Amino acid sequence: MKKRDRITAPRLWLVITKSYRVLRLLAEQSIANTGLCLTDFAALEALLHKGPLTISQIQEKVMLASGSMTAAVDRLEKLGLVVRKSSPSDRRACVLELTPEGKRLAASCFEKHAKDLEALMSGLSQDEMEQLYGSLKKLGLLAAEKLEQPA
Repeated sequence: MKKRDRITAPRLWLVITKSYRVLRLLAEQSIANTGLCLTDFAALEALLHKGPLTISQIQEKVMLASGSMTAAVDRLEKLGLVVRKSSPSDRRACVLELTPEGKRLAASCFEKHAKDLEALMSGLSQDEMEQLYGSLKKLGLLAAEKLEQPA
């Protein structure tokens, strides 16, 4: 790119969306290579890093529709990777917990996925990653703030 080329907002948006699309596809390919579908991986990863959670808490963290989350939990329970337990604070809710096999599988799959992401990001220096992280976080917060403003 020439120094005199101004980066306009629409041009930046295009670069962000194209980058996101291919990065998402590579991340999903990495997850598929673990042998899990995206929803199952997301639920296991949330339980691995956050500990026991209710179905609605997992759903909120991984941004899945209710039906998708229920189907994922049913699959994971059938595979013996999670168990449902009664919530001590809410009789209507159940808490999901990883079984020892679920914990082992989730840790192994997440480790493989993290290595794939590290390899993908290795084209950027630490300074570039920190700058990109800060810029994207700032942009996301500004956009979220704009969404909260009355129309």
